[in-house]
Amino acid sequence: MAETLGMLCDKLTIVQLKQFHTEDENRLASLVGQSLQLQQEIDEYIADAIEGKILPERMSFAANKVFKKEGNIVEAVKGNFGEVFLQLANVNCKLWHEQEKVYEFEKVPIEEKDKVVKQLALLNLERNNCIDALNEKLILLIKPKNN
Repeated sequence: MAETLGMLCDKLTIVQLKQFHTEDENRLASLVGQSLQLQQEIDEYIADAIEGKILPERMSFAANKVFKKEGNIVEAVKGNFGEVFLQLANVNCKLWHEQEKVYEFEKVPIEEKDKVVKQLALLNLERNNCIDALNEKLILLIKPKNN
């Protein structure tokens, strides 16, 4: 299994954003199907983790992020599952809107271009931190039951 809980939650938030930003009926129907599938995968993943079918060391995927920490401060990830999931949804929403600027980058004033690129990088770091936090929370919840 290559997916983790955090990755599945990330995908679900992105599908929801796509639903919110489209009016095409065919695309909406497809996205509803994707949303239901992802919800089912999340439920099955958690059930499998609780039953010990997924080893804790397979519940995370080391991203091995290498970045300059100085000057790249992102919002701390804290709270319970729901709070972290909400932070992930919020950061993906911010990412969506920042990415929209890139699609018409030639319209971004020169003095703003560096800010857009920097913001994308910081939001992606925060997004990855949220994904990792969801994975770690599940591992901490499951580990005592599997030992």
